[in-house]
Amino acid sequence: MPVSPTIVLVHGAFADGASWSPVTRLLLDQGFTVHVPPVFNRSLSGDAAYIRSYVEQIEGPVLLAGHSYGGAVITVAGEADNVIGLVYVAGYALDEGESLGQLQGGFADSDLASNLVYSPYPIDGAESGTDVSVSVDAFPAVFAAGLDAKVAEVLAVSQRPLSAVAFGEPASAAAWKTKPAFGIVSAADHTINPDVEHFGYQRAGMKNVIELDAPHLVMQTHPEEVARFIVDAIDTIA
Repeated sequence: MPVSPTIVLVHGAFADGASWSPVTRLLLDQGFTVHVPPVFNRSLSGDAAYIRSYVEQIEGPVLLAGHSYGGAVITVAGEADNVIGLVYVAGYALDEGESLGQLQGGFADSDLASNLVYSPYPIDGAESGTDVSVSVDAFPAVFAAGLDAKVAEVLAVSQRPLSAVAFGEPASAAAWKTKPAFGIVSAADHTINPDVEHFGYQRAGMKNVIELDAPHLVMQTHPEEVARFIVDAIDTIA
């Protein structure tokens, strides 16, 4: 590939772009152009449309990497013509017409399911929506396992909730059907059942899948391995 792709890192629910910080630093240090746009966590269609628009404004090829819910987002946004590949990091690889709830429903619940908190939020001119977040008390063990306790505490009180509608909204496309895809399974994940990750990756026929003995925030606990995997994906596509 004559032009090194721009790497766009897409965060998931209950987090923000800072969740990618250690990997972002490593990739920047290697000379890559990296973007970490916000995901608003309002709806799968809206979040994917935003990320696709963001990507389409980048000149040249783009590699999309999505963590957790960000995997569902890149599954749809990856239809953009300049996207050359998809990297799933402890993420949801949905099929076209499939929702997060449907994919998760085929497997045992993770610890996340019993530790969700539901709160209303206003929508102008419509009925209130429902925000879903993780119980602050449970957050360190369920979502931020493996991190320093004080860091996990900060993340717990600054999490970005996900609108409940995103759980039931079907994916309008599955970009992995036409773009090369790669996946990291977090074997010690308490947020997403690792079997969900394995299943989605296998169904997508991903070119390379690795399993790390890591928690959900694998980008924080194993940044070197994640950064290397992303670079290897670029080399494979090239």
